[in-house]
Amino acid sequence: MAKPKPPRPDDKDALIDVTVIFLRDGYASTAIAPIEIFHSAGRLWGMLRGERQQPRFRVRTASVDGKPVESVGAYGLVPEFALADIKKTDIVVLSASGWSLDERAVRHPILLPWLRKMRARGAHIAGICSGVGYLAEAGLLDGREATTHWGVADVFRARYPKVKWQVDQFVTEDAGVLCSGGVYAAVDLSLYMVEKFCGREVAVRTAKALLLSMPRSRQSGYAVTPLSAPHSDDKIKIAEEYLRQHFDREVTIEMLADKAGMSPRNFIRHFRAATGRPPGAYIRSLRIAAARDLLERGTISVQEVCRRVGYEDVGFFRAVFKRHTGMTPGEYRETFAGLTFDRGELAGGRASA
Repeated sequence: MAKPKPPRPDDKDALIDVTVIFLRDGYASTAIAPIEIFHSAGRLWGMLRGERQQPRFRVRTASVDGKPVESVGAYGLVPEFALADIKKTDIVVLSASGWSLDERAVRHPILLPWLRKMRARGAHIAGICSGVGYLAEAGLLDGREATTHWGVADVFRARYPKVKWQVDQFVTEDAGVLCSGGVYAAVDLSLYMVEKFCGREVAVRTAKALLLSMPRSRQSGYAVTPLSAPHSDDKIKIAEEYLRQHFDREVTIEMLADKAGMSPRNFIRHFRAATGRPPGAYIRSLRIAAARDLLERGTISVQEVCRRVGYEDVGFFRAVFKRHTGMTPGEYRETFAGLTFDRGELAGGRASA
């Protein structure tokens, strides 16, 4: 059978192009999971409920030379294309590779310049587990935050000292380059990107249709999705990280300014310039993101959610939450809580609360 032709660069439809790269000696699941999640986004939920399907992504697969790739356990992955066939794409997902780091540049002399070229053309580049090493080898992570599997973290820190390694995180994003920290984190990364490109509702419905949990952010502790566009102000990044860790308690401008080594007035100006919002709005967004996560995952009361995200007045919390999401906390839980469903839901019933 003849290979399908890649879509033309001038294709005007609304589908987002995803190219999943198969790498030798890796874990097949880190390639298959993104394929299935991106393919399902906007499609599977509607199919299961007898509603209109609205595919969001067009998924293609490639290997360096277009030849089949053998993964761990001798499972063969057969790509549609070679890298040379892919002239343009919106998203590149690099699956996990083997653990032999020293052979990387020798075995894949075509891959590294191709990754740099795709990034220069505006593609988001995502690496999974040990596949993150290729992004670092290509120089795409220099000066940026990244994560990887904890088992290779020390080796990567020594080999790529210009990278700001955040190995406690499952998923990182910095200037259009994304990383995930393990094999199952391929699911976290893929759902994170579905939400990034298509919105929360599409991501949650995709997760529910596939019986998956929504993305975890950290390998240890609690975190929320990044809120601001990538920027290069390292002092403000210190303040942002402090806020992500302490959003559930009272934080003053003076405290944040001290963390950043600035005067309060100068800090507010720099923070708004870097993140696009003042500190107070940033904290509210962090709290609402955390509240959404708690409402989706658990069965604790709205009053307890209010307390855990740092509010004392539940009435005020409900008002802020509705202003941000368009729903009350109870309505949000009814719509999005629970990642399993019964036959009634498949037949068109309401999502379980």
